[in-house]
Amino acid sequence: MYNWDFSIIWSYRGILLDGVMITCAITAAIIVLGMIFGLVTGLGSISRLWAIRFVSVALIEVFRCTPLIVQLIWFYYALPILAGIEMTPLTASLVALSCYGGSFYAEIIRGGIVSIDPGQSEASAALGMLKGQIMRRIVLPQALKRMAPALMNQSIIQFKNTSLVSVLAVPDLVYQSQMVAHDSFRPLETYTAVAVAYFAILFPLTIYVRHREKKFGVR
Repeated sequence: MYNWDFSIIWSYRGILLDGVMITCAITAAIIVLGMIFGLVTGLGSISRLWAIRFVSVALIEVFRCTPLIVQLIWFYYALPILAGIEMTPLTASLVALSCYGGSFYAEIIRGGIVSIDPGQSEASAALGMLKGQIMRRIVLPQALKRMAPALMNQSIIQFKNTSLVSVLAVPDLVYQSQMVAHDSFRPLETYTAVAVAYFAILFPLTIYVRHREKKFGVR
């Protein structure tokens, strides 16, 4: 029978805490960058200009329909060869995660916008409002309320997606835990502690999202 000993994990608490902080920092960055990517491509996907619509939809589908780990490896290893653009592991991770998550944000944003009754836009146009004003003042404020729970859920998924950056040796929580497991020869305790850390961070956020869903009337 295996003898569990979590006391060894305490001696590596500094390394693991650094991993948690880096993971949280990466998550914050990719949520912001992903939202920007998603807003631009989401609006572009419903543009009346076919060229903008084509490029936006193509970007969304490319990133949505390919595995994230493949994107991470491609940006870090293939892009420098094909385009001569050198990326650090962290930069490649931020770009890949932002585009991947942003493609899902884009679909959420697009769905929220098209769910708004077009009659409101027509009425606003009849009052002399420009298209940009209608989108900014009429459509987006209403759509945001409907999109908020889905956007928050996707942000939680983004947090979990950061665990894959360890394949590029970015010192996030998973990468640091690998170092601890190799050094301590206690992989079961190490990865159990990591699972607990992820759960401790994400479970309260999940509860909060459910609360917001009820407030917004989402079923």
